[in-house]
Amino acid sequence: MKHHLILAVALASLAIPFNAAAHKAWLRPSQTVLAGTDPWITVDAAVSNDLFYFNHVPLRLDGLVITAPDGSTVQPQNPATGKYRSVFDVALQQQGTYRIAVVNSGLFASWEEDGKPKRWRGNSTSFASEVPRDAKNLRVSQSVGRNETFVTNGAPNKTALEPVGEGIELVALTHPNDLYAGEQAKFRVLLDGQPAAGLEFEIVRGETRYRNAQDEIKATTDAQGEFSVTWPSAGMYWLETSSQDDRTSVPQASQRRLGYVATLEVLPQ
Repeated sequence: MKHHLILAVALASLAIPFNAAAHKAWLRPSQTVLAGTDPWITVDAAVSNDLFYFNHVPLRLDGLVITAPDGSTVQPQNPATGKYRSVFDVALQQQGTYRIAVVNSGLFASWEEDGKPKRWRGNSTSFASEVPRDAKNLRVSQSVGRNETFVTNGAPNKTALEPVGEGIELVALTHPNDLYAGEQAKFRVLLDGQPAAGLEFEIVRGETRYRNAQDEIKATTDAQGEFSVTWPSAGMYWLETSSQDDRTSVPQASQRRLGYVATLEVLPQ
């Protein structure tokens, strides 16, 4: 039972939903727009039933990457993981925009051993030594997931927002910390660095705990990998998409599952 729970949490941390009722993984910063010589923020990270409440499991921080406005990597302060959430602080010592992301890339394998099902999760390095070469009914899949948010200290810039060319990425044609209720924002979506057409996004405003309906917004990328959304009201929004293909980087893997999640704050006019 414990092994199944670990696997479920791992899948959630990759932000790849397998059905409409899947739990939502997210990062939520205490603030997204600040100004000061040395401000701080606190970020909550969780997988929950309701946006943005801690009522399921914490989002693991193993793949946490914080990119500073000059493109360098900074370390989180005071990280901790509890029963329902992870939390960490970020010192915004530079002026500009920070990209805060949990990035996961791994392999999942299942096979039969002595008549019993076996499951494994890890990376390509450990795969060769930990999964039997002659495993019966071996099935291997690769997962690439990104879950991120953005915070700006002072004037925004775009250095930290540059795509890395792996998995699904969001290129903000409208700066992610310059979003306002009633205004349209445009985005371009990349898959391994190339425009991704036909990806369906689900966009949900937070505080779902107090609504009978999700009131989700649906958007699909066009031939250039672009989509737009007009924000109906101010608040924190959760954006999610996923995809699947056979472009794996490991010969034994037959499929690759990709997921992307972003938390964006929309400000009042």
